[in-house]
Amino acid sequence: MSLPIIDTFGRKHTYLRISLTDKCNLRCTYCMPQEDMQFMPSKWLMQADEIEELAKIFVDMGVDKIRLAGGEPLVRKDAGDIIERLGLLNTSLTLTTNALLVHEYVDNLKSAGVQSLNVSLDTLKEEDFKKITKRDHFYKTFDNISLLLDEGFTVKINMVVMRGVNDTEVNDFVRLTLANERLHVRFIEFMPFNGNEWDMSKIVSYAELLSGISNEFAFRQLPGEAHDTAKTFQVEHGAGTFGIIGTVTHPFCSSCNRIRLTADGKLKNCLFDTSEVDLLTPLRQGEDVRPLILTHFNRKFFAHGGHMAFEEKQAKSDYEQNRKMIAIGG
Repeated sequence: MSLPIIDTFGRKHTYLRISLTDKCNLRCTYCMPQEDMQFMPSKWLMQADEIEELAKIFVDMGVDKIRLAGGEPLVRKDAGDIIERLGLLNTSLTLTTNALLVHEYVDNLKSAGVQSLNVSLDTLKEEDFKKITKRDHFYKTFDNISLLLDEGFTVKINMVVMRGVNDTEVNDFVRLTLANERLHVRFIEFMPFNGNEWDMSKIVSYAELLSGISNEFAFRQLPGEAHDTAKTFQVEHGAGTFGIIGTVTHPFCSSCNRIRLTADGKLKNCLFDTSEVDLLTPLRQGEDVRPLILTHFNRKFFAHGGHMAFEEKQAKSDYEQNRKMIAIGG
């Protein structure tokens, strides 16, 4: 095995998130706010064999979990092939999706040993779904969530909570977890990225979320694992769970073990770090990319890519130096 990926703070990185594309069949405002978004040409993207080769290198360096993301990963025509290739590696495999196309990939997911999927869904109301996503696919999303559950998958719904947009629906999402032990919800604090019109006033904080949920439900916190991004809870007599990913007000940087690979083969050592290293070009030239990986993670900041605190006056412009969320890969 190659040298493990350990930064100067002693954090060992074992969780690789691979973006397959920056394209998506939705237009969620916090992720891809522009209707006229310019997508990367196909020749810039990692091809299936290159994704497989890089994934093998990371697994050799200690990665034991891979998540496929986008954009929407399943809009790639070769998504099924990629899923099955990565399913053969000695690691657990999962993906984040909006679920619109999962009915086409159930067999691939099962063949690859995928057991759990994260589904992005920010509202339970048809009209609000149209406003947030700018698309009319509300019922298809719900049909495919039901399909995944019927097929035996665990589903984690990711809801980005935005004040004045969907914050009144939080308890409705919690209610979804009461009857099904394989259905979980994760509430995500609204985070700043290029062009998504973020500011602190739009955040519904970890503390506010818990307070609002406690007005209706009795719940307990569940034991967590070292690298969990979410604090997880379970409603009394509930079957599933809900969690809160408090990136802004309750950061989890001290235990970060995540690696991000963009669809064009750029390595990011933090979601918010603007520095990247190109792995795809040297890979195509037959070079060993392991030294590049180790050097890049040796420069990792302790928190938030070295950016200022979210509460600072200039935080919005500071964080907007990064790519748009869809071009990073959630």
